Amino acid sequence: MHEVQAVVVRAKNEPATVETILVPDPGPGEALVDVLTCGVCQTDHHYQVGAVGDDFPYLLGHEATGVVSAVGEGVTEVAPGDRVILNWRAVCGQCRACRKGQPWYCFNTHNATQKMTLLDGTELSPALGIGAFAEKTLVAAGQCTKIEGDLEEHQYAAVGLLGCGVMAGIGAVLNTGAVQRGESVAVIGCGGVGTAAVAGAQLAGATTIIAVDLDEDKLATARSFGATHTVNSREQDPVEAIQELTGGFGADVVIDAVGIAATFRQAFEARDLAGRLVLVGVPAPGTTWEIPLDQVFGRGGAIKSAWYGDTLPSRDLPMLVDQYRLGRLDLDGFVSERIGLGDVEPAFEKMKAGKVLRSVVEITDSRAASAAAARTEAAR
Repeated sequence: MHEVQAVVVRAKNEPATVETILVPDPGPGEALVDVLTCGVCQTDHHYQVGAVGDDFPYLLGHEATGVVSAVGEGVTEVAPGDRVILNWRAVCGQCRACRKGQPWYCFNTHNATQKMTLLDGTELSPALGIGAFAEKTLVAAGQCTKIEGDLEEHQYAAVGLLGCGVMAGIGAVLNTGAVQRGESVAVIGCGGVGTAAVAGAQLAGATTIIAVDLDEDKLATARSFGATHTVNSREQDPVEAIQELTGGFGADVVIDAVGIAATFRQAFEARDLAGRLVLVGVPAPGTTWEIPLDQVFGRGGAIKSAWYGDTLPSRDLPMLVDQYRLGRLDLDGFVSERIGLGDVEPAFEKMKAGKVLRSVVEITDSRAASAAAARTEAAR
């Protein structure tokens, strides 16, 4: 059993605080990981406010990289010393989606069987089955995607973002939207996921990439990631603007990275005939939309939702790390700031205010600080 520092939310709407938790040694099929970095994602805040469930206390954090320190019986895919990206889609290989050859939809993804706990034995619910705002975490071995080749230490903060938000946006374009070279793409909402969709559209070879947002700073950031045109929807009707920029027809693919009824309707209407609409923004529970069914039929095409960008981690994460190494994907640009474990709560406020793409916790610094504090205490 390992005593480590971690970020916990004990009850709905309570602040995220650093506490000492207990992490077991790995059992069969499990891996113990020394966490290096972990991004602060909107999903972690959803856990804090009870929007995901009420299985408090939660151990937050999931967009992470780390080093495998130990593995349990039967684990062959990773070994101690491997540097990995953690993911929450550890495919089971047996469910109806996997058996149909669609493992990116796996309906029974694996998590660690053993529970991490508070010092008093209270079981923790790890965010997305990971819980990586911690010096160590316990996961199913399939949640570890090995990083082949070397990266510089500062680069792990960037590639860790492929564990959730950045991958969701890129995957919505490459996988769900299946954008082809020469197509037009419009992205509505340019937070972290939307900006990643812009980057994905550039990577896919789209020649017209239209970023839509209410905030000029976010639009400027989207342009730096590959947007060829920007639309401030406070000043212009986004549907009309997208149509004007695409010869009057609408975009081949429109990504709704917001997930409210108004943006969904805009995305539906801004498509070309037979165009694809991809919903990657997570709607609030109970959100509804109303579109005449004859328009659904008349416009043709497809309306899809992207679950984690329809990502298969074993296939997609190594490919995107390679694109990063080759300079074709600017993952570094998503890292707005590097912080410690004790800075997660202020990072939520910056995220909600739209001041950052991603704050990234660097656990190595926190671990070193903990060790220094322990040495000081022992010296006394």
